Amino acid sequence: MNTAELLVKCLENEGVEYIFGLPGEENLQVLEALRTSSIQFITTRHEQGAAFMADVYGRLTGRAGVCLSTLGPGATNLMTGVADANLDGAPLVAITGQVGTDRMHIESHQYLDLVAMFNPVTKWNTQIVRPSNTPEIVRRAFKCAQTEKPGAVHIDLPENIAAMAAQGSPLKRDSLEISFASPRSLEQAAEAISRATNPLILVGNGAIRANASQALTQFATELNIPVANTFMGKGVIRYTHPLALWTVGLQQRDYISCGFDRTDLVIAIGYDLIEFSPKKWNPQGDIPIVHIGVMPAEIDSSYIPISELVGDISDSLNKLLRHADRQGKPDPYAVGLRSQIRADYEQYAQDDHFPIRPQKLIYDLRHILESEDIVISDVGAHKMWMARHYHCERPNTCLISNGFAAMGIAIPGALAAKLVHPDRHVVAVTGDGGFMMNMQELETALRIGVAFTTIIFNDGGYGLIEWKQQQHYGAASFIKFGNPDFVGLAQSMGLKGYRIESTADLIPTLKTALAQAVPTIIDCPIDYQENLMFSHKSEELSCAT
Repeated sequence: MNTAELLVKCLENEGVEYIFGLPGEENLQVLEALRTSSIQFITTRHEQGAAFMADVYGRLTGRAGVCLSTLGPGATNLMTGVADANLDGAPLVAITGQVGTDRMHIESHQYLDLVAMFNPVTKWNTQIVRPSNTPEIVRRAFKCAQTEKPGAVHIDLPENIAAMAAQGSPLKRDSLEISFASPRSLEQAAEAISRATNPLILVGNGAIRANASQALTQFATELNIPVANTFMGKGVIRYTHPLALWTVGLQQRDYISCGFDRTDLVIAIGYDLIEFSPKKWNPQGDIPIVHIGVMPAEIDSSYIPISELVGDISDSLNKLLRHADRQGKPDPYAVGLRSQIRADYEQYAQDDHFPIRPQKLIYDLRHILESEDIVISDVGAHKMWMARHYHCERPNTCLISNGFAAMGIAIPGALAAKLVHPDRHVVAVTGDGGFMMNMQELETALRIGVAFTTIIFNDGGYGLIEWKQQQHYGAASFIKFGNPDFVGLAQSMGLKGYRIESTADLIPTLKTALAQAVPTIIDCPIDYQENLMFSHKSEELSCAT
């Protein structure tokens, strides 16, 4: 047995189902070991696509997704997806091939110090330099990647080490100790909640990772406290719940901003500052905060909790329910916002404007898909509209990258989501810019028999940057480009493509595309005049007393 074979045995021991990646000369030994392994190797068309697949696999399963590349340019291509997983809190293990250790002291073809390179974008990264260390390194890598806060880990394997004889066996997978909030912190939090007149819950992806949806819903319902979720916290409370105020996190005022203006206590549950800076909703740092999470609160001058409940989130919420007393308290101010938020959403139900307004496209998409179906949003202007208008009944059914926020994630992410949930419809929502960054992975999907639908918001440019330029300077520059015939492109790849010619086409086309056994593309002309209209509306927003 050589080191590469021992590495693969350790990966099997960790329960790895898939490795996403590209073959290369410096990872030949690993590929040969995988040839007879129970692990399915999925050959992608670009290393970035492989990393995004591992990223989304990790986010959906809670188990580290694994991606593989060769050295040099293969590893640099991998980095964007690795960084995305790290900042989005998705467990991922990246493995790179490398030149032999006997060539690292001199200038060598394609050689870069990959451990140094991956250091800023990982929780931990290392190089295997002794075959006997392989089991310890793999076990530590997966434990580190999957422990709160989850993130990316990198293992570098020089080709001469990979070929060396190795002894050893995989280490036993240990279970993590569950910690619980201290009685004193629970008492402080319960007192603050009992005193509050207008409390507001701000919930993030940490609550989804902790499987705290049921406990959160019960907590909010019994204490009559409204809930706003971040982009990555969608679905932790069903959007039809009477206390759900939907999504917060746009970088401008919205109806929910009025709730933060009037609140006298924010209960932050599984909230990650990287998604929505507290300086946006607590600029003076004067709103009292109760922090409930698996990890202690990050340090920020606008986020200084009066109580921190660090430990199992569901346990903390269940115990708070027994201690907090809100009997006789009036409905919080924010509850009244729900009717305004809902009316704003519903006004697009019968909209027939063409090119299609983003709100209408998303409204119809939400009503076509079942509650368990999955959408993955790319990054761009459409991401802002998806965050504001696509609402969920279940966790992990609308995935948005909102930490690193890398363009190009939607198509490879949709492939991974379909592997995890083959029984559900999966839709990649992307702009024409993001589509062209990783559209090659549609061939990967076709080759391995994975079918999902990609909707392209087609505006012929980088719409989000145009939005920002218009806001700041009153003009846009350097953002327009040409597009291929997306329907013809789909057909040339063996896929099915559709073009929306009127708003009335949208629902029947979605139904047709979702019923296909191959990947499908829907080219949808979009009217992004709505972007600036929303910004102007935001500036004029006044809160009712």
